[in-house]
Amino acid sequence: ELLSSLRLKLQRLWQEREVVLSEAQECSRQGEELEAMVRDVCKPNEFERYMMFIGDLEKVVNLLLCLSSRLARVQNALGRINGNTDAEEKQSLNERHKLLSSQQEDAKDLKENLDRRERVVSGILTKYLTQQQLLGYRRFVQVKTSLLIEQKDLEEQIKFYEEQLESLERSIP
Repeated sequence: ELLSSLRLKLQRLWQEREVVLSEAQECSRQGEELEAMVRDVCKPNEFERYMMFIGDLEKVVNLLLCLSSRLARVQNALGRINGNTDAEEKQSLNERHKLLSSQQEDAKDLKENLDRRERVVSGILTKYLTQQQLLGYRRFVQVKTSLLIEQKDLEEQIKFYEEQLESLERSIP
């Protein structure tokens, strides 16, 4: 029953991932349309700023998600430390935790910088786009960020359930 339940949960997650991937493709198409419109109305240096912001948006969000995920795994491992855990493993986990925490703080600084750049880009676009087009831009940025987060969350869940299923299958003779 447990195997069946895990397989069913995985199947639902895979289906959900397909929906999210489809939404991401639609978002990407909207991004391409927005890019063409911005290229047509902005000066080249302003368009370059826009493109750098959009490119960095995905990188910074993915970096934050990756670091958060890795940090959570290390924190979970630290939570499982007991009297049987050797000192070298404890030290290794503590060092990884310290490093990942530092990297996460740096990534948060990058996100703050990205937020400032978004305000600059938004100010540039305000000069050229209609209110409706500006709302479309803001919706695009918000949806792109949300989809990246949702994709990462689904990937983590899928990985977790696949590992659980594999472990359970190995334990059954």
